[in-house]
Amino acid sequence: MGEYFDIVFGIHDNTLTWWQMSARAVGIFFAALLIIRIGNHRIFGKSSAFDIILGIIYGSILSRAITGNAPFWPTVTAAFTLVLLHKMLAAFAYHTNFMSGFIKGRPKALVKNGNLQTEAMRESSVTENDLTEALRITGCGGGLESIESAYLERSGKISIILKKEQDN
Repeated sequence: MGEYFDIVFGIHDNTLTWWQMSARAVGIFFAALLIIRIGNHRIFGKSSAFDIILGIIYGSILSRAITGNAPFWPTVTAAFTLVLLHKMLAAFAYHTNFMSGFIKGRPKALVKNGNLQTEAMRESSVTENDLTEALRITGCGGGLESIESAYLERSGKISIILKKEQDN
């Protein structure tokens, strides 16, 4: 069985055939699926910097296993190690406030009590047009004056809380 596996995946070959790379791609797909299931689906479910960085590195490492630019098993092991690191850091961030902001980020207030926080907007490169776009995306009519508060979330999305209508 091991010899068959070595031939199909080209484990000890210096060059890979098209069908060995294809077999590796299928094998890496299922290995990656298993590793992600063991880890945490959040890796690709949210777009915090913490998750994006792992996604980029994870894809880069696994692509090397497919193309044969790195040894098969050590590469799969490295990908698994990264997913476990992600899971460990996420648990650490959950249980401590100390590093949570650094690891996962913090939301930034762009509008407070109906007032634009121009310094926070400038630091975040968010314009009034970006806030107006966020209003349209949420399906809310009205302009900036209808916003009670708005936040630039850890994912980079803008969330908006509208002012409550006053009964006259």
